Amino acid sequence: MLLRLEKLIDRFSDFIGWIAAVLMLLMLVNVFYDAIMRYLFRSGSIALQEMEWHLFSAMFLLGISYALKEDGHVRVDILYDRLRPRAKAIINIVGTLLLLVPISVLIVDGSIWFVNEAYTLNEISGDPGGLTRRWLVKAVIPVSFALLLVSAAGFVIRNINIFRGLEQPKPHTPGDEIL
Repeated sequence: MLLRLEKLIDRFSDFIGWIAAVLMLLMLVNVFYDAIMRYLFRSGSIALQEMEWHLFSAMFLLGISYALKEDGHVRVDILYDRLRPRAKAIINIVGTLLLLVPISVLIVDGSIWFVNEAYTLNEISGDPGGLTRRWLVKAVIPVSFALLLVSAAGFVIRNINIFRGLEQPKPHTPGDEIL
């Protein structure tokens, strides 16, 4: 049962990772187009420049869930790498439940008013020619941390399965996190 649930959550996290990858490609196209227009044709757009950081924000925030699923998040590996898989699983479970889940819940709860205020005030860019509907990019904050909570559930389930001996941990080679 837990293995099936883990696989379901992993597929969901893979889909979120795919969305983040598409956003990165859109950002790349946007930056390329904006740079060509600005430097070759002396024609720039405030909206395109703002779209760059909107896309980057969404890509980064959604990519967090995928990074957790792939175990690509930052950690201090000096002692962790020397531990047995069961000890690593305990550390991952405790760290997720005591640190990741509470901070994610706080961010979701604390950012909803932020999005609501932007929506209610119909907040737009302060720059002339900038983007409207600023609430859309702000809405990515609570959504991304809610998605992170889903990925965290899958991460905890995977580590429970590793602790129980039902699953082998992913092989880790030093330097992977640099790539």
